[in-house]
Amino acid sequence: MRLTLLIVDDHVAFRRFVSMLLSSAGFEVLGEAGDGEQALAAVQRLRPDVVLLDVQLPGIDGFEVARRLACAPDAPCVVLTSIHEASDYGAQLADAPVRGFIAKQELSVAALSALIAVA
Repeated sequence: MRLTLLIVDDHVAFRRFVSMLLSSAGFEVLGEAGDGEQALAAVQRLRPDVVLLDVQLPGIDGFEVARRLACAPDAPCVVLTSIHEASDYGAQLADAPVRGFIAKQELSVAALSALIAVA
């Protein structure tokens, strides 16, 4: 069974790159969203297994989106991403209800797979 995925980032080029990268590795990319509100609606509509979620989004930021998703029944696995390093977010990242964090420059199929394979 292929894992389904939603990509949330405000940069269209990044979303398309990640979609191609992950699709070629066997993930089923169900959709993309460009901001927090779109992300919440897309998760409700598409029910992905995994949400790759940018921290810095217009409107609702990735941390708040992750908190809202965590409260939902059948919450997806959330992996945060950012152009910044994890250490830049400190306690905010440590307290986030997410599976993990991958800096955008370190994003790869292997890095994502390693995080979501952890039960």
